[in-house]
Amino acid sequence: MSELRTKAEHTKAIRDLRRVVLVVNTRSRRGRHRYFEALRLMQADGFRPLRTFAVMDPSRLPQILQEALDLQPDLLVVGGGDGTLSAAVKHVAHRDVALGVLPLGTTNNFARSLGLPLDLAMAVKVFSRGKVADIDLGMAGDQPFANLASFGVSVEVAGTVKPWLKRALGRAAYPLTALTVLPKHEPFRAYITVDGRRHELLTHQLNIANGRYHGGWQIARDISIDNRRLVAYQLGSGKRLRLLAETLVRAAGGRWRSLAGGPFVTGTEMLLETEPPMAADVDGEVRLRTPLTIKAIPNGLRVMVPPGFIDT
Repeated sequence: MSELRTKAEHTKAIRDLRRVVLVVNTRSRRGRHRYFEALRLMQADGFRPLRTFAVMDPSRLPQILQEALDLQPDLLVVGGGDGTLSAAVKHVAHRDVALGVLPLGTTNNFARSLGLPLDLAMAVKVFSRGKVADIDLGMAGDQPFANLASFGVSVEVAGTVKPWLKRALGRAAYPLTALTVLPKHEPFRAYITVDGRRHELLTHQLNIANGRYHGGWQIARDISIDNRRLVAYQLGSGKRLRLLAETLVRAAGGRWRSLAGGPFVTGTEMLLETEPPMAADVDGEVRLRTPLTIKAIPNGLRVMVPPGFIDT
């Protein structure tokens, strides 16, 4: 881990020196249409990127992110959806560089958790008018994540949702796809151990959140991406109709009407066990399985945020 400047020094360096690199995933929902617009907006705001990357092959994203960081920018601006930003988070974590976010995806959960404007022009303004903050980093096993580790129906939905449906419907594509997956999905039993206490539940869907948003909708008002705590919650119960009802509520209004099975489970570290063992969707990447230890790493990532963001 490199030695870090103070956040005030880092903010000043970005504003004064404007050493920035731009990386845009042009395969994201809006990225291919917004790459040149983003570059124009940044130049109009006084930024002359050291280099720009338009990523057409997502498999090359890790290599390109490393090339971008080798240029030693003070600010790495990344445009794309939550999957693209999650990849960037893994590269920027614990380094003396701030991540700037251009929300070009379908749900933009990470951008929403940071309180960023979803309008591209306003998002670019944050780079010159905002500040550097350090936020929590989730860790699922050895895999860093920004937003969410999820288990159950959502793992199947992530592998089933059609790209054309995401382009047409945006974030509504996910709950609508869940309606087609749910009839064949079997509930599972989960055990969450936090601070020596074991919580048991039966459900079709379990989420463990570092950020404040899931599917583009707010999880709860008092959840933060910078409070050194994870939040575990289930959607629905072991009954398909319960999950179906809550899925329809989210698709129609985007509001959580109920969290079946009791209150949130919160903590800085959670041991999750399931019957049967299950795959984990960690910020869109499925490669881990339960049992799994999930932690919140305080101040693990530097980001550029609006001036009003509460940095703890």
